[in-house]
Amino acid sequence: MQITSKIIPCLWFDTQGEDAARFYTELFPNSRITHTARYGEAGKEIHGRKPGSVMTVSFDLAGQSFTALNGGPHFKFSEAVSFQIMCDSQQEVDHYWNALAADGPVEAQQCGWVKDRYGLSWQVVPKAFIEMMKSTDSAKVERMFGAMMKMKKLDLAALQHAFDGN
Repeated sequence: MQITSKIIPCLWFDTQGEDAARFYTELFPNSRITHTARYGEAGKEIHGRKPGSVMTVSFDLAGQSFTALNGGPHFKFSEAVSFQIMCDSQQEVDHYWNALAADGPVEAQQCGWVKDRYGLSWQVVPKAFIEMMKSTDSAKVERMFGAMMKMKKLDLAALQHAFDGN
């Protein structure tokens, strides 16, 4: 295994790290699992895991390296950290949103944010939204932002409509 990223996010799971890595690598193009490490007898009195069970899974998602750690139930994900998916079209927004939202908590879906079945937060964002946010016309940005605040999954056509003042 060759390490290609300088900074690699480590995602702490209870026991679902391998399932999550498999789900994510199947969802995102140009993604793969690169290594799986297993717990051994060493440190069993501390980690309490069955020897041979999955400890870490290294994986790449669209060029970004990640590690999934099966560390136990001590820590949970929160919205304080999320991953943004920059989408070229509404079709791409729909694809990622629908896949990530499946079996996830519905109450955690708002303003383009969605929490997946593992509790990890994602922002599924059309690139055009970012471009509209950069506008120097504050009235356009305000209208578009107001429309976005009422959405769960971002609707690019509705955002553009609000931005244009129609």
